[in-house]
Amino acid sequence: MLREVITIDENLCDGCNKCVQACAEGALQLIDGKARLINEIFCDGLGACIGECPQNAITVEKKEAEPYNESLVIDRMIEMGENTVTAHLVHLYEHGQMNYLNQALDVLKERNIPINFSEIRKSVHKEADAPSKEAVQENSHMPTRNNIRLQQWPVQLHLLSPFAAQVQNNDLLLTADCVPLAYPNFHADFLHKKALAIACPKLDSNKEAYLNKLETMIRESGLKSITVLIMQVPCCSGLVQLAKRAIDNSGKNIQLFAKVISIDGEVIDEFSSLAIEGL
Repeated sequence: MLREVITIDENLCDGCNKCVQACAEGALQLIDGKARLINEIFCDGLGACIGECPQNAITVEKKEAEPYNESLVIDRMIEMGENTVTAHLVHLYEHGQMNYLNQALDVLKERNIPINFSEIRKSVHKEADAPSKEAVQENSHMPTRNNIRLQQWPVQLHLLSPFAAQVQNNDLLLTADCVPLAYPNFHADFLHKKALAIACPKLDSNKEAYLNKLETMIRESGLKSITVLIMQVPCCSGLVQLAKRAIDNSGKNIQLFAKVISIDGEVIDEFSSLAIEGL
């Protein structure tokens, strides 16, 4: 099947082993002084190893590969001990991979291996000090735990898997990365019940990879609509055109919306599919 897996540039790899330590699935090993992907079945394509590589030797690429198999992965984790199993479950939870997480927990239950995942979840989300009532009243746009709407991680479009559970049959919010900083009530006003992808149409590299990923989300993951948020600057409109191209190339008829945000944090323009041609 065509899916995303990591690729390692051996010319850049210096064998530091940091990516191997970061891979919760055990898909990587250090062999002959180089990091190697030992089996594509174990690679979920989420790219947790990418940020740990000081040489930028790892990328995520779409190619023909064996399907990722969570049952085989968790079986392998069980052999490595409780700490490894826990690290793997945390990895799935932090990346919003609830389908894989539930599969792993089912396998553990079948094997009669006791894992208290509620305690693991608490350790991931340590309670932060709540703001005072007066502080919330003073700034009604202040983000609180009650109005956080993020469903998945990662959110950067290069790292987001087009097959992520939160993308399946969902609506996508595709936003220029400046928007959440300019619009204080971003979560409550835009993100409710939507998958999130963040990109910069001016500075990000490999726009074709973005295009291919969006097409895959539409064709293979049943994406229902795309809402694009851009800033009031000319370079941002490229993100809307990217979404439109992906829809056109996919052959699917899904809804496309766009909103323009001012630097003052206001919605100053809105477009539907019919009006986006000239944006």
